[in-house]
Amino acid sequence: MAKLTIVFGFLLLLLSAFAFATLGHHPHTLIPALFGLLLIVFGALANTPDAKRRMLFMHIAVTVGLLGFLGTIPGIIGTIRMATGHLVARPDAARIQTIMGTLCLIYVLLCVRSFIAARRARLI
Repeated sequence: MAKLTIVFGFLLLLLSAFAFATLGHHPHTLIPALFGLLLIVFGALANTPDAKRRMLFMHIAVTVGLLGFLGTIPGIIGTIRMATGHLVARPDAARIQTIMGTLCLIYVLLCVRSFIAARRARLI
């Protein structure tokens, strides 16, 4: 899971770079990069043979992913409103938040599935 964490971190970095280049040089477009960097750091720290240390850093990483998803809920709601024909204040920001939220949600769900599998394997 540590390598998967690093992959999702790079995906968020790429999303941020794309948003920064296409939507203008707004500081808000760098928010996915912050979450991506945190995932990369905690993924690298979790890439260790020590099980306790790996568990700690993976739980921190999944918490970062969960916070990333929760922070994008307004953007996801804005994208849903746009899909139903309503106007939103910043449609590009809502789309970027939706992509970030989707990536973070997929990451969190994969981590939860892995945590459950690891717990079951310990019980056997």
